[in-house]
Amino acid sequence: MAALQFTLHTTDTVTRARTGTITTDHGIIETPIFMPVGTVGSVKAVTQQQLQDNVQARIILGNTYHLYLRPGLEVLEAAGGLHKFNAWDKPILTDSGGYQVFL
Repeated sequence: MAALQFTLHTTDTVTRARTGTITTDHGIIETPIFMPVGTVGSVKAVTQQQLQDNVQARIILGNTYHLYLRPGLEVLEAAGGLHKFNAWDKPILTDSGGYQVFL
């Protein structure tokens, strides 16, 4: 696995908002970016083709706690990981799901 890299391009002098590029093993992400949520491994209400062609998603978000509950670690491992499980070859960001643990 290559190192994750962030390259800063611009910073607004008033708001300090930034633009940049995140480079991952699965692709390059220009920031800021819209990130569809695939809570349990897939983004609801759109096909993978629509996600790429219409939404033009460059990254999706998954929730680790929800993935742990369903489909579960055994299913994800048997599939060869989350990218293979959901057939998404671009970057995926997963959050800890820590909020759900305390609900």
